[in-house]
Amino acid sequence: MMKTDFIPVLIAIVSLLIGYGIGYLIRKLHWEKQAENARNDAQHLLENAHTKLDAIKAEVEVAKQTAKTVRQEAENNKKAQILEAKEEIRAYREQTENDLSKQRIELSHRDARLQQKEDAIQEKEKDLSKKDAQLTQTKNQLEQREADLTQKQTEADDLLAQRQKKLYEVAELSKEDAKKIILADLSNQLDSERAELIRNSNEQAQAKADRFARQILVDAIQSSAADTVAETTVSVVELPNEEMKGRIIGREGRNIRSFEALTGVDLIIDDTPKVVTLSGFDPIRREIAKRAMERLIKDGRIHPARIEEMVDKARKEVNDDIYEAGEGALIELGIHKMHPELVKVLGRLKYRTSYGQNVLAHSIEVGKLTGTMAAELGLDERLAVRAGLLHDIGKAIDHDIEGSHVEIGVELARKYHESDIVVNAIAAHHGDVPKLSFIAELVVAADTISSARPGARSESLENYIRRLTQLESIASGYQGVSQAFVIQAGREIRVMVEPDKISDDRTTILARDIRNQIEKEMEYPGNIKVTVIREKRAVAIAK
Repeated sequence: MMKTDFIPVLIAIVSLLIGYGIGYLIRKLHWEKQAENARNDAQHLLENAHTKLDAIKAEVEVAKQTAKTVRQEAENNKKAQILEAKEEIRAYREQTENDLSKQRIELSHRDARLQQKEDAIQEKEKDLSKKDAQLTQTKNQLEQREADLTQKQTEADDLLAQRQKKLYEVAELSKEDAKKIILADLSNQLDSERAELIRNSNEQAQAKADRFARQILVDAIQSSAADTVAETTVSVVELPNEEMKGRIIGREGRNIRSFEALTGVDLIIDDTPKVVTLSGFDPIRREIAKRAMERLIKDGRIHPARIEEMVDKARKEVNDDIYEAGEGALIELGIHKMHPELVKVLGRLKYRTSYGQNVLAHSIEVGKLTGTMAAELGLDERLAVRAGLLHDIGKAIDHDIEGSHVEIGVELARKYHESDIVVNAIAAHHGDVPKLSFIAELVVAADTISSARPGARSESLENYIRRLTQLESIASGYQGVSQAFVIQAGREIRVMVEPDKISDDRTTILARDIRNQIEKEMEYPGNIKVTVIREKRAVAIAK
């Protein structure tokens, strides 16, 4: 074999190694290392070619064998990676099935929750099927790109051979100089193709980003359902007859005084037939008082000592219910490890409300939304669920400890050794500190979705009327406004302007000014949409 045949073989080896390195750069970085070693070997052979002319045939055979070995290793690595990916998918499916099986055994006595889990399993299986289809599509695209690269490589080899011949004939260059020129041109060509591929990928990612984000939010919202809340600060206990009111009052009102002193709740007995009312802003105290009163009515013996006994039993029952509520929240979200004291604090949220919204239900909802969005974005789903569940943990004891619920939540999370990402998500969910992770951003988004959705929060009728009146007053105070209407329970205000005084361009400025004044002067849950309407009418009457 002539020397001129040896050079294309070596160049083909280098091109093949570079092609495989680019094709599998994302999957396995060690292929690039093998390609780099192969290129170094080829370069070394080129530099020492003039000293081994006598052994050129043997070196060509070695080069061919090396190319065959490298090709075979690359093919084996490709198959191994495919098998490994399949094995990972199979292992993940097996693990998911095992976890679901355990959950079914643990929650067999809760039929309603079991049905929800089965629905969730079906959704995950659909997601796995979609991911399998995406994996197959990606594999086909990689194979197509590999074929295109092979074809381009063949064309490049032909062009290189032609250019090499012309270089020899026209430029009268030495063989070493010609080799350097050819290799430099090939490197520039591959860099150009690589840069073009990166630009195209970035453009496609940018085009799909908004649509993907909207889809994630829609899927997350649809996966969570919650009831409309109602605000209450009283509990009503039914009586078997009117005579029971006198026994509850006791001699000179001693039973009422003892009951109120032990529970911290006001006991209201009025003319309403067969009921007594328990009033208090602390829902835990009110629940203890309600259970104690129901026990006293059922027992029939009502005196200070018996009241103290029943209050102690009711307090123990409520504490047990608090811990069970915390455990139930962990089971519902699939969280397996948490400090027992933190579980108790979490359970207290069952009896805590914010604008009438149950904080424990809100925290579970935020955990689900955060986990769903994190899964779609390829983040740590379990860590995201944990951060969403604990974001309002400080509200459980903010009546007992000085400080905001954010500060208290941060201290609790650090005390019970939660991760730094969870601590930062708690600290940053109201914008008090910078967000250090994408999970913190997702917690803020999920918190907004859960609290701002229609029916999530309630307010008293007096505050509601005052807020609507203030909205209309703000909008009507601007010059050129003829009417202002508040609609959608105060979530939108429509402002009608006089077309002769307000131009089309001015309407945009007016909407912005009204928005800024609302944000500055009012406090409200969720968002308020400001719509400015300018209408020009021309009327003519034919007689």
